[in-house]
Amino acid sequence: MKRLSPAARSLGTVTLVLIALLGSAYAIGRSLVPDRPPAGVTTAATGPHYADQERARSTDGPDGRGPAGTGQSPDPEPSPEPTVVNGIATYGARSTTGTSTVALTFDDGPDPRYTPQVLAILREFHVTATFCVVGEMASAHPDLIRAIVADGHTLCNHSWNHDVALGSRSRERIQADLLRTSEAIRAAVPDAPIAYYRQPGGAWTYAVVAVSRELGMTPLHWTVDPADWRAPGAGRIASTVLTGVEPGAVVLLHDAGGDRQGTVDALYRILPDLTSRFHVEALPPGTT
Repeated sequence: MKRLSPAARSLGTVTLVLIALLGSAYAIGRSLVPDRPPAGVTTAATGPHYADQERARSTDGPDGRGPAGTGQSPDPEPSPEPTVVNGIATYGARSTTGTSTVALTFDDGPDPRYTPQVLAILREFHVTATFCVVGEMASAHPDLIRAIVADGHTLCNHSWNHDVALGSRSRERIQADLLRTSEAIRAAVPDAPIAYYRQPGGAWTYAVVAVSRELGMTPLHWTVDPADWRAPGAGRIASTVLTGVEPGAVVLLHDAGGDRQGTVDALYRILPDLTSRFHVEALPPGTT
């Protein structure tokens, strides 16, 4: 057998090394090229989305139903621009009487200590008002609901347990809350109309306005707020109301939810002045 020269052996060694290097380079390069996706699959920056599946809607909640903890389904329609009254977005909730009449409204009751006092004062001055009642309070004190209606006052739904965040919850939950409250009211006064709904805290949303209207109730906001829920004293409550009232005003007051003696006492200062300047009457109950 013919022996190879040293030069030939060196050339063969170099050739083998080059072949090995080329093979390694190919393997490395192939690993860097992504495989072709299977039929029906596309790739995207956020991960694969299958062609036969609807791309999931973006939500904030872990259950995919809106902001965490609210159980709210994303609204398929964009909300309209909210109406703003005194810096509060009301989404078209009613904030005036629509006439020159002034309306007093009382929230959060009925309360066995303060509601009877309010009713007695209103009776003394021959004034009717609108009572925005809480469902659990109506259920606990049906006799007071009957007394309100017997004196010719108008009823307003104010949610079951004063849930300020109710407007951010699902429409189904909003509807169930409002219906439960109306049922508690009608358990005491079966034939009394409940023509209005007031959102606790004035925390209006497009959803809660829409649901209250679907249930036949007018969403009711206010014009004058003396912040009597902070118990600032009868003098300050009366002063804020009397200086702020204009024709058509809806006045926000409270007959429950805390110490409301200041509100009761303020009425003795408010009503003589108010009735001398305006016609003061409950909002019309309608036929709902």
